[in-house]
Amino acid sequence: MGIGLSFLLLLVGIVILIWAGDWMVRGAAALARHWGVPALIVGLTIVAFGTSAPELVVAVQSVLNGASELASGNIVGSNIANVLLALGAPALIMAIPTNMPGVARNAIVCVIATVLFILLAFIQNPLQIWQGAILFGGILIYLVWMFRLAKIGAEDPILAEMTELDEGKDGLPTSTWLSATYVVLGIVGLIFGGHLIVEHAVKIASHFGISETIIGLTIVAIGTSLPEVATVVVAAYRGHAEVAIGNVLGSNVFNLFAVGGAAALAGPVVVERQLFVFDIWVMLAAIIALLVYIFSRQPIGRRTGAVFLVGYALYLAALVRGVM
Repeated sequence: MGIGLSFLLLLVGIVILIWAGDWMVRGAAALARHWGVPALIVGLTIVAFGTSAPELVVAVQSVLNGASELASGNIVGSNIANVLLALGAPALIMAIPTNMPGVARNAIVCVIATVLFILLAFIQNPLQIWQGAILFGGILIYLVWMFRLAKIGAEDPILAEMTELDEGKDGLPTSTWLSATYVVLGIVGLIFGGHLIVEHAVKIASHFGISETIIGLTIVAIGTSLPEVATVVVAAYRGHAEVAIGNVLGSNVFNLFAVGGAAALAGPVVVERQLFVFDIWVMLAAIIALLVYIFSRQPIGRRTGAVFLVGYALYLAALVRGVM
């Protein structure tokens, strides 16, 4: 099989993964509604975990296939892309406000999750089951906290995003059998798409003599971050740029806690030396830069958006230069 075909099949796997994750979430959410499950519970379980399904499937399959560097690279690379790319692009269209209720507390959680992930990786590498349990415990605590905030009526952009799906809207199926079909097709697609990504990412890395980490930081990270990028760009175009912050913070928290935790629970996750030297600090710097804007209550305008995008381009250029 030629390397060109491997690239093509990896991209096909990413498309299938994104499509399948969306179908599974919509089908499962609709089924839960048919069975009388409250919207809040649906949002904090099915939608919350389902939207991270692409990253989660890739991470777990990577570990099971003995390519755990792909998992750690994907987590770090996705979080960098979420801040610099998924916020930079929509900011060119419309200024992104940072002063909505609940944004600051979610930003703090995101920084805590980032620092915890880095500390655990420094303590023991590869990440073991006990570290995975800590990370996955973090997402469970976070969801319980979100549930309690919702019960007391606190405003929160991530809660609003997770509970906004309505039957008959946003492509949500309206019948039980169609909802079940969505779920089955989604699960099958996730498994198949994840298999394509992992298999051909390993082949590409082997062909060019580079690590799976680089593939995870670049092609796979950008691919699995595309739903976030597309969501916030379309929202900004329609005049709703405020959803961008909640989308990015929620995605980053789930990547670190849920995806990182699930991967380490599935088996040892190798965090390659390169990540310690460069990439995890880029990830940390990106979220701290966002935190500064949030606490100063300054909107992310066109100039900042351009800086974010240029920063991301320079980051990718540094990765490419490092492997040449």
